[in-house]
Amino acid sequence: MAVPSKGRMAEDTLQLLRDCQLSVYKPNPRQYIASISQMPGLEVWFQRASDVVRKLMYGDVDLGIVGYDMFDEIANGDSGLIVLHDALGFGKCHLGLGIPTGGKWADINSIDELRRMPEWTETNPLRVVTGYHNVARKFFSEQGFEHVVLLSADGALEAAPLMGTADIILDLVSTGVTLRENNLKEIEGGRIVDSQGVLVANKQALREQPGLLAVVHELIERLEAHLKAESFYSVVANMRGSSPEEVAGKILSNSALKGLQGPTVTPVYSVGNASNGNGAEPYASLYSVTICVPKNRLYKSIKDLRAIGGSGVLVQPMTYIFDEEPERWLKVLAALDLDASDPLVAGSEA
Repeated sequence: MAVPSKGRMAEDTLQLLRDCQLSVYKPNPRQYIASISQMPGLEVWFQRASDVVRKLMYGDVDLGIVGYDMFDEIANGDSGLIVLHDALGFGKCHLGLGIPTGGKWADINSIDELRRMPEWTETNPLRVVTGYHNVARKFFSEQGFEHVVLLSADGALEAAPLMGTADIILDLVSTGVTLRENNLKEIEGGRIVDSQGVLVANKQALREQPGLLAVVHELIERLEAHLKAESFYSVVANMRGSSPEEVAGKILSNSALKGLQGPTVTPVYSVGNASNGNGAEPYASLYSVTICVPKNRLYKSIKDLRAIGGSGVLVQPMTYIFDEEPERWLKVLAALDLDASDPLVAGSEA
């Protein structure tokens, strides 16, 4: 598996793997090959982001983690590659157009208005500076631009319009601060590709490399379980009721409290609560309720719990939520025309 070797993408990739209990061990910082002890059959290669995609295309590596922007640009629709996980949750940004804010551009606020500007002719085409020529070529063709020339630059693309070396830029945008500080703006319809970290594979390797599907299955399961859990808290509260069913009914009467599939309701026990003072018996009519609550609705959920008699509320972070079978894994099998009875898949399940 190839991963980025430098920058924020490299740091975020390694952190995500650590969070999934898949720490990458590299004994020497100058080495480009590492291992993951929990996956002894998997070798990790540190590569430049663009080379992660190229090596996947050439078949030099089987798997890769990279930003979708780079994958889209370098792979350029290569049917031999497949995205196994399209939302790893880090490196979020988008490819977008940046045009000047003043002069003849002041009233240009959409891609249609940009296309209709009379300046663009065969002898005076729209000059676009970008490092994403494949993405740009496809975008401007789909938008009906007739006269466009794509230019290259090694860096500081935002300075090109001010210097007069290009009319507009097409580049990665995260917060938009750099655009604004260089008197550039985004326009309606100029957001081209949304990007974040993705897990990609070589299709032929998935079909032919012994043991690879087992690795992919485990990777997807670990990633899905961790990324899903990041959005939830586990909330435990005490509630009184005549039966577990009555308490569950109170919870389910508020659809925001039902959690993933519904509440877990159990009696609350205390040593010495028995009539003879020696055993352990449940408190009369007191139950413990456990639900999963989306992080962005935590406080509202606690208020709702209190409103129906909840008390002693405990909130805990969640590390993993394992489903019966990740949907993304099933999509991978479908894309490969495989099913659970295929020997390749049966081996990965084992």
